[in-house]
Amino acid sequence: MKALVTGADGFIGSHLVEKLLSSGKDVKAFCLYNSLGSWGWLDSLPETSKEAIEVILGDIRDPICVREAMRGCDQVFHLAALIAIPYSYVAPASYIDTNIHGTLNVVQAARDLGVTNLVHTSTSETYGTAQFVPITEDHPLVGQSPYAASKIGADQIALSYWRSFETPVTVLRPFNTYGPRQSARAVIPTIITQIAAGHRKIKLGALSPTRDFNHVSDTCAAFQALANCNSALGQIVNAASNFEISIGDTASLIAKAMNVELDIITDENRLRPEGSEVNRLFGDNSLLRQLTNWQPRYGGLDGFERGITETAEWFSNPANLALYRPNSYSI
Repeated sequence: MKALVTGADGFIGSHLVEKLLSSGKDVKAFCLYNSLGSWGWLDSLPETSKEAIEVILGDIRDPICVREAMRGCDQVFHLAALIAIPYSYVAPASYIDTNIHGTLNVVQAARDLGVTNLVHTSTSETYGTAQFVPITEDHPLVGQSPYAASKIGADQIALSYWRSFETPVTVLRPFNTYGPRQSARAVIPTIITQIAAGHRKIKLGALSPTRDFNHVSDTCAAFQALANCNSALGQIVNAASNFEISIGDTASLIAKAMNVELDIITDENRLRPEGSEVNRLFGDNSLLRQLTNWQPRYGGLDGFERGITETAEWFSNPANLALYRPNSYSI
């Protein structure tokens, strides 16, 4: 089978491409066009892997690009999106164009071309602050940022094509994914890179919110499981570890893993507006487990500590750390 991964140049997308290749899939990688011809994180893959994939540079906002990329593919994993919450305060219209219109382009092409299975990527941010825990797929949707609102819209566009045209869509809703290659805009990489750069006074935003962190390999396994699960069609499915931890306690675990003592400084620039902060995320993964044989390999506190240690080792490699700017905060 031939699979297309949109957003293949990104953090999760590049890991998913690797997982699909290792499972024997013929993979097309749809990456954002740029004048440098960069494949994003795919450029860091081994040469044998890069030779095995067909890379298409384009723009998810362009329906012609999307349709041509999807032609001849049986499965589609739609990950292309703008995801930085702080930047959605600055440029909200770009999130509508990329996340909602981009998703419309994908599902329309999937319908027209007769794709066998399409997994669309959602986010736990669509739930907002937990109104009950663990958060099931029936939890109300609350857009506490323009980013979250755009993903709610994208999810509903995708599901509408299942309801209207029986386009074979499943919505995967991952909770907070972490691991090698993640942007330093995310909290775990920003802590690790500051420590790896020699800082012992770490700048962070709010420390009290809790998150349900998921190692990227578990998230990719969820994509693969749902792509082969016809009983999940038309459904929203959480990928969560069933474990929550505060940002402050996460920083302490990272410090322990990296054998340092930290002082944490609150950086006002890293705080969300009060009504926009999602204060608690703690997901229920029972539906995913019922539908497939998926289990988080990095679940629970022990799994999270193991994942943190492995992630810190990757970021601490001087060649990898050189790709980041620990001394500055970029939204």
